[in-house]
This record gives sequence, structure tokens and C-alpha cells, in this order.
Amino acid sequence: MFFRNGPEYEARMNKPFVPPTVTLKEIHDAVPKHLLKKNPARATLYVIRDIIFTAFLYKFAYSITPWAATDFGGYITSGWQKTIVKSTMWLTYWWFQGLVGAGIFCLGHDAGHTSLYENGKVNNTVGYILHSYLMIPYFAWRSTHHAHHKATSSMERDENYVPYTRSQFKLPDEKSVTKADYAEIFEETPIYTMFRMFIMQALGWWIYLAQNTMGSPMYPAGTNHFNPNSPLFKKEQRFSIVMSNIGIGTMATILYFLGKGFFFWYYLIPYVLVNHWIVMFTFLHHSDPTIPHYRKGEWSFLRGAAATVDRPLLGWMGRFFFHNISHDHVAHHFFLRAPFYNGPEITKIVRDVLKGDYNYDSTPTFYALYRSFTQCQFIEDEGDIIFYKNKEGHAARVLHETVVEEIKAKGWNPDEQDRIEDSGKTS
Repeated sequence: MFFRNGPEYEARMNKPFVPPTVTLKEIHDAVPKHLLKKNPARATLYVIRDIIFTAFLYKFAYSITPWAATDFGGYITSGWQKTIVKSTMWLTYWWFQGLVGAGIFCLGHDAGHTSLYENGKVNNTVGYILHSYLMIPYFAWRSTHHAHHKATSSMERDENYVPYTRSQFKLPDEKSVTKADYAEIFEETPIYTMFRMFIMQALGWWIYLAQNTMGSPMYPAGTNHFNPNSPLFKKEQRFSIVMSNIGIGTMATILYFLGKGFFFWYYLIPYVLVNHWIVMFTFLHHSDPTIPHYRKGEWSFLRGAAATVDRPLLGWMGRFFFHNISHDHVAHHFFLRAPFYNGPEITKIVRDVLKGDYNYDSTPTFYALYRSFTQCQFIEDEGDIIFYKNKEGHAARVLHETVVEEIKAKGWNPDEQDRIEDSGKTS
């Protein structure tokens, strides 16, 4: 049950890929304008809700040791039973504080897209505070995240989860490569695979911020999100990068004065879980064996936006705590400034317009994570529409080249596909 592909994933594998030909204008015209309107009061209530959840959970955690000292009101006196109850309470705290923290990231993410409030300064103030609490460089993240949205799934310009190529692994070309060549690069024990997954989930977010791992290859090695002079940023953004660092430094100072006990018991473990959720949903949004990447000959904003996947991550808990970030991610790429609470309605409309080009996957999410981690190994250096290949050099999906050529022969034009108004403005 938990180790199976969703039927939608199976259907994509069995269907040769044809890139979308629907236009951005068709999608934008289909969505009623009231769904794009922000409700500042509602946004504020969500922010307050998550702050209250965080405070309540801290209070709950602070109460665990005193409760245990009273034998939980005299109801549990046995040593081993007290240990089990106390351990269960700590696990409950860590789990839910991790979920709430990931939700706080999502609210900061939406503030970065100016989808909480109309006023940009209010959005940035809220996003800065929320992300600084999570030790995230808000303005640095915001800069590269916006660049990601402008060039999603573009091999030349995307900023996140850019696939490695055959040549980067120094593999022989496709005609001369052998099984031994693939095995030399990719073969590993299951235990080592799980270890690498643990590193990605626990530390991957900070590895990306510190080294730009799986970021755009256009930047030199060592590029990071903390140096104001990093090539990731424009000259006019450098002061905001300093402010991001000050935000992290301020939070680090607060944690220092709260002491080691608070840091290790109350903050660190939920913080690691927050990093896990951030890496999990962002990786799965854009790393899937059945979803393409594009080079400039076939890329358009619409095709890039459609090259992502909606997933029911954690079911109702994912919707509630993560503010629809995985359930309605496709719609988010088409309407960056739409409030997340309207995401379900917008998704229904986008799905109806995209039809077969809409991507959903009901595969159990932790299995999908393992599947993408083990099967999304590299892409070819040639081709304008490419799919991930696995450790044996096989792609899960093929391109319907005949139809692609027919689309091009009919005059497909990326600028026309992305045109919303006469001015050619895109989302």
C-alpha cells in the first residue's frame, strides 16, 4: 500500500510526452478575479494562528518534566510507564512543532510572493520576521526563489533542483556506455542510499543555502546565499542580504541566551524536521521521473510552470499545516500572487484548462521521495525536452517526437504562448 506508484504516475509513464500548447491567457482568463484578491484580515489570522500554535506547543513542552515529576497527577507511577508517556509527549511536541514551523516557512514564502497583503513592505516585514525565526535568510531566499519562478524547469536559467548531466558524471556517451560504467558511478548499498537521503532531508536546505547545491550551474563553485556580493544577487539587493544575515544573527543570539537546554530540546529537533519538510515538498515539486525539463529551444514560462506536480502530502495535515503548498503547487506557479487559501478553487480551474497536461500524483509521499531520489539521477546533455534517467541509464518516459515536430511546424512560439495581454506581460 505504501510502496506503490499512484495511478496518475503510471498513466504518465505509459503515455508519450507531448508539451502543453494551451496559452497562459487561456488559463488566466478562466480564473475569476475574486480568487486572486487578497484578504489582509484572513492572512493575519493565519499568521496569528501559527504563532499561537507555536507558543502553545512550547508551553506543552515546558510542562512535560513537571508533569512527570508529579507522576502525571498520580495516575502513572511506574518507572517504565512514565518513561513511555514522557517520551511520547516529547515525540508529539517535536512532530507538531516541526509541522507548525514548516507552515511558518510557507507563510513567509507567501509573504515573499506578496500574496498575503497588498502592501509590499508589510509582506516583507512579516516574511522577514517569520523566516528569521527559522534561521532562513529571507531576502536572499526571496531573490533566488523569484528567479526560480521566472524560469522553472529551464536547464539554463532555473535556480532550484537543476538536474546533473551525463557529462557532469563523466559518463561515456549513450552509444558506448556500459552497465559497468553506470554501476561505477551509481551503484551503492541500500544502507548508504538511506544515509544519503538522511543527509539531504536533515541538512539539504542548509547545504543549498551555503553551497548552492543543485542550484543553477551558471554560478561558480562556493556560491552562497549569505554573501552580499554573491553573483546570485544584484547590486541593489546587497543591503537586503545584509539584513537577512542580521535576522539570522538576531535569532542565533536569542537562542544563545535561552541556553543549551532550550536549543537542543525545544528548538533543534523541530528545526531539523522543518528542514526535512522544506526539502521534501520542494524536491518533489520539481524532481519526478515523468516530468520534463526544457532547454531554451522548447522552454516557455507556461511549459515550465506546468512541469510541476501536485501531491496530497500528509493528507489533511499537509493542507492544514503547510497552507496548501503541495496540494496546489501547480496553480501557484501560474498565479504567484494568489492567496493560498484560494488555491483549491484555482487548482480545479487550472486542472480543467490544462486537462492532460495537469500533473497530480497520489503516490504515498515518502515512497515518492525514495523513488525520485533513486531514479532521478541525471539527464542527457543533448535534447530540448529531456527526462531524468535512472542509475541504469533508462528514462521512465519517452517523448512523442512526431507530435512535437508537428507543434513546431504549426508555428509554436514561446512568446505567444506566454502572452497574457497585448503587451505580452506574463505572470
